[in-house]
Amino acid sequence: MAVNEKRSVSRAERQANTRETLIATAREMFLNDGYAATSLDRVALEAGFSKGAVYSNFAGKEQLCMAVLDSIHEEQIEGVLTAFSKDIDLDGRIDAFVEWAREGLGKPRWTALEVEFAGVARQSTYVATELVKRHREITGALTQLISGVVAEEGLQLDLSAQQVATALLSLGIGLGAMRSLDSSLDVDVFGGVIRGLLVPARVQVSPEQR
Repeated sequence: MAVNEKRSVSRAERQANTRETLIATAREMFLNDGYAATSLDRVALEAGFSKGAVYSNFAGKEQLCMAVLDSIHEEQIEGVLTAFSKDIDLDGRIDAFVEWAREGLGKPRWTALEVEFAGVARQSTYVATELVKRHREITGALTQLISGVVAEEGLQLDLSAQQVATALLSLGIGLGAMRSLDSSLDVDVFGGVIRGLLVPARVQVSPEQR
């Protein structure tokens, strides 16, 4: 029994490693060459696996690209959470976020892949459904983050935390797309919008109201 369990764990680990390698390989190929120009055959060959290994981990190219985008989104969300988790005042957190956005927002290859893959949603119900699902998940994560900041700082918002999260995500997507074409665009506007939403609310709240 112990031997069988050991073999099972080993197989699971190998499959997990194979999946991670395929995602990493596909990520570079999708970013470098684009979604349409990258085939599963090429991904398998570049990763050193058979095409069957790809299909044992992913139903097809759409699912593989979704996993690639998930890896990118996880890095972006982690950057935002790290900025707002710093043990400093609200203005310092906003400044930290702007510095992250200056480097992490609007990278041309990422944006090009996002736009190209979003176009696939017109023909694929799966892609359309999954993209909506992920946008909602990201909005949910931002809503939790904003709710936490509001509670810590004793703020009162004119909008709900979810509405603020939706507005900031929409601004981030739009600004990212613009910066992918014109890297000279400054991200300070992002900090200005956040301050416009949060800082006046902080001023309106007296200690007695907290």
